[in-house]
Amino acid sequence: MFSWKHEKDTTKKVYYFSSALTYLLGMVSSNMALQWINYPTQVVGKAAKPIPVLILGVLLGKKVYPLRKYFFVLLIVTGVVLFMYKDQARKVVDESQGFGIGELLLFCSLTMDGLTGAVQERIKSESSPSAYAMMLNTNAWSSIILSIGVLVTGECFTFIAFVNQYPEVLMWLLGVALMGALGQLFIFFMVSEFGPLPCSVVTTTRKFFTVLASVIIFGNVLILRQWIGAVLVFSGLFLDIIYSKGKTNPAKAKSIK
Repeated sequence: MFSWKHEKDTTKKVYYFSSALTYLLGMVSSNMALQWINYPTQVVGKAAKPIPVLILGVLLGKKVYPLRKYFFVLLIVTGVVLFMYKDQARKVVDESQGFGIGELLLFCSLTMDGLTGAVQERIKSESSPSAYAMMLNTNAWSSIILSIGVLVTGECFTFIAFVNQYPEVLMWLLGVALMGALGQLFIFFMVSEFGPLPCSVVTTTRKFFTVLASVIIFGNVLILRQWIGAVLVFSGLFLDIIYSKGKTNPAKAKSIK
């Protein structure tokens, strides 16, 4: 992972631009959705991320998966949703008015996640750049798009005023940036070596394992629904590992040329 590759990156610039744009739109839509829906709802909704990544990877990314792959991904996503879901009907009844703006933004965010995965699948199959090249170019286009955005909206002037009032925030932002960059190294390595679908499954199940670890460490009690969710997640993960490493090598997901 940490060996530097010097091969020339032949990836089309439009792919990196599209990947950066859809990623940013997905993130913005997800954050904006919190103005109309609560955070637990957003977390549960985003747990379905592997599904649009899988579907749009097939439709637009020209990827082929065996039928059982769909079943395993559905098992994992269903398990994570069951495990993470919080019963809050008494609080939400008065606030919820059916499918509204928040849910629409959440759907848009998932769609953008799927489009990002499809573009990354095209990048991987057509030019197979290193994780570092993919990370550099994607973030370069993201910086350009965001710079234009903050200038047009005037957010940059608000930020400058905020920093002048609270200069210590720069150190916190630097820390967040460094940790984010470190995390991106592993994310782009997974995308580059294994593809966007395995990466989306890992980033989704990490939330499950984080909560599960806290339950074990602090001795919290799991309810029946969470036990069922845990069983589904582990079943989906182990079945996927067994069939991926077993006699499915000839039937691995492959790209259509």
